[in-house]
Amino acid sequence: MKSETLERLRRVSTATLCTALFKRGLRHQFIQDVRPLAAGRPNMVGPAFTLRYIPAREDLNPISVFQDRAHPQRVAIEQCPPGAVLVIDSRKDARAASAGGILVSRLMMRGAAGIVTDGGLRDSPDIAQLPFPAYHQRPSAPTNLTLHQAIDIDVPIGCGDAPVFPGDIVVGDGEGVVVIPAHLADEVAAEATEMTVFEDFVTQRVMEGRSIVGLYPPTDPATLDDFAAWRQAQGR
Repeated sequence: MKSETLERLRRVSTATLCTALFKRGLRHQFIQDVRPLAAGRPNMVGPAFTLRYIPAREDLNPISVFQDRAHPQRVAIEQCPPGAVLVIDSRKDARAASAGGILVSRLMMRGAAGIVTDGGLRDSPDIAQLPFPAYHQRPSAPTNLTLHQAIDIDVPIGCGDAPVFPGDIVVGDGEGVVVIPAHLADEVAAEATEMTVFEDFVTQRVMEGRSIVGLYPPTDPATLDDFAAWRQAQGR
């Protein structure tokens, strides 16, 4: 991902990105029922590194499996590249945790950009205090082994009904998480940046009392002239 694209994605909302993706026929890139553990943080941006769970089979998931250094959950934590977002397919099942505070702390210390699961995270109050983006469905104290068997890493997954391919660009804000196909990241970031500038202009005019008719969308030619003058004055 280009550094310019990274910086642009840090300054735009998931709502605007969803609109840019919708214009390209992509309707299901927003991860459903996932929210940040802590509000008011900067955008999370990074390529996806994935972990897939299947339903746990009891005879294969005693607590002793964590002694195996090749356990896929542990491997995912240790192999997630710096700057990447670990995205976990937990089948939208938050009855058991996808990970906990120690593993999330390890991800942070290794330089990952964040973690996303459509299940739950345990130790969630502690994770919320970390300077590290984390998104989940809801808190969940039980260990993952009670319901989840880690089976694959760095493969295509579904997370909250969104398709996620390794290397896709993951963006999270206070509203949620959107997944941008890697080959569209540059153009979507550029368009979303332009959309954000225009929407800031529209918001200001609306707060000044102007009607949205002819303003949003800008069907009145005078709106575009007004926008050009506003943008020049704002230096944007």
